Amino acid sequence: AELGEIIKAAKAAKKPKEEWDSSLQEMLSLKSKYAKDKNKDKNAAKAAAKAAKEAKKAANRAERERREREKAAKLAAVSADAFGDTPMMQSQKVTDKIWTSISQLTPALNDQEVLVEDICKPVDKWGKEFFVWCDLRCIRYKGLGVCFQGKDIPAAMVQYVAGVPSESVVDIKGKVTIPNEPIESATQKMVEIQMFQFHVVVKAKMALPFQMEDALSKVALPFQMEDACQPDSGRETDVGAYNEDEEPEDEDGIVRVGQKMRLDYRWLDLRTPANQSIFRIESMVGCLFRECLLKKNFVEIHTPKLISGASEGGSEVFTLDYFGQPACLSMSPQLHKQICAACSGFERVFETGPVFRAENSNTRRHLCEFTGLDMEMVIQEHYDEVLDVFSDLFIYIFDGINKRCKSELERVREQHPFEDLQYLRPTLKLTYAEGCALLREAGVEQDDYDDLSTENEKKLGNIVKEKYHTDFFFMDKYPLAVRPFYTMPDPENPKLSNSYDFFIRGQEILSGAQRIHEPDLIEERAKAWGIDVKDIESYINSFRYGALPHGGGGIGLERVVMLFLGLPNIRKAAWFPRDPKRIAP
Repeated sequence: AELGEIIKAAKAAKKPKEEWDSSLQEMLSLKSKYAKDKNKDKNAAKAAAKAAKEAKKAANRAERERREREKAAKLAAVSADAFGDTPMMQSQKVTDKIWTSISQLTPALNDQEVLVEDICKPVDKWGKEFFVWCDLRCIRYKGLGVCFQGKDIPAAMVQYVAGVPSESVVDIKGKVTIPNEPIESATQKMVEIQMFQFHVVVKAKMALPFQMEDALSKVALPFQMEDACQPDSGRETDVGAYNEDEEPEDEDGIVRVGQKMRLDYRWLDLRTPANQSIFRIESMVGCLFRECLLKKNFVEIHTPKLISGASEGGSEVFTLDYFGQPACLSMSPQLHKQICAACSGFERVFETGPVFRAENSNTRRHLCEFTGLDMEMVIQEHYDEVLDVFSDLFIYIFDGINKRCKSELERVREQHPFEDLQYLRPTLKLTYAEGCALLREAGVEQDDYDDLSTENEKKLGNIVKEKYHTDFFFMDKYPLAVRPFYTMPDPENPKLSNSYDFFIRGQEILSGAQRIHEPDLIEERAKAWGIDVKDIESYINSFRYGALPHGGGGIGLERVVMLFLGLPNIRKAAWFPRDPKRIAP
């Protein structure tokens, strides 16, 4: 400031510059020095602020990283216990876990923790990471599991559950709760599981084909499981030719799975509640068949299915080479069960086993391989003794199904609606001639000595239902010409025979007769049928040492189940059907 005043005064006095220039230079030097010092302080302040800012960023970054590490560690700990893929089950260990089946989930378990292993289908997810619910299916039962994001359920678990491929096998742990409203899509309508543990035991490699699946899916499922569970549209005819390539009608806009696709992927089709129930009912029929006959002092036998000649004559057999000898698959255990009952002292025998028919019949009621329920027994006076046993047997089976398979019947009815089978006690009996007369009275041509066609059998079944109020009946005294060679002729009319058929809903389910027990007559009848007696020489010889009068019959298991349940196609009652066009899977 002093230098500035000196310079200002010198300029006012108009002194030469030389006199005050030194003061000016000194002042400029001081100003320059001041400016440098000021910038230095400012730069230092800026540097300090920048360093502080960077330090704060580094501290924040370190804090975030610490929180992420803690979160990851916590999530890893939760994941190990709460969700994820389990190692392959190779029977590594035995635990004290207690499992609950879907069928056991009732309101009585409200607020209790349960452990469930079932097939799972994630159904929907609400929000990006908030809520997922999935169907849980086991055998014929279906429940609902839900998973909410929250304090103990991380978003990653919700995402994991939502991404599990349908039909995967999962272990679920959760708490049973009662929903505000019944769950219409489930059999266990009054409960749901609040899941807090979810582990995939076996991950399905197949994804549903009619929707986009996540990138983990490699192969497409052939059909939606929901589509395979749809009720039938209309009714498939149960007579006439059958073509498995025919697709189901889509009259109501509902997608349905065709029979061919069902059978091509039978292992999936069998998972539906209706099929689970059909084959449990079929199993029960076999159980009831055994129960009833064992109570009546029958003995179960097991006869060969490889034989040297056709057991019933004709050419409808599957032939094969048996170590250089011609042989065939058995059409029936007929000859062997006769030997056991009439010639070997067992007197009352039965068998359950495969039966093979090389019939090129492409219908809804024929198979090339089916399960035969066969019975043979000694008679004292009349073959009515056999008919009485069969009548008791079928009533025992029908009663048993209705009593022991109530839930299964309802599961079938949901997909394949049917009317309950009506049957009388004792079973209605008609002669073949009486059946033919009923047809003629209804305007249907039918001669007393001609075989019944499939169409006429159906018509007769409808007539009998209307007149006698029963779906189940039998007829005897069939024409001898339409029965096998071993059938006993009628003692009064040589054109007739002591034979009989049983019917359900107008279709035959059993064929039987009194058998010939005199070897000379057996040989005579075999020759009349064009059967080489050398092929059945051991059978004929078994009667030369004394044989008891006897009779019996053979039942088609699949056909009984098909007709009891009112199914239109026998393939629906056969585990893995064999017909002229199908030999796989």
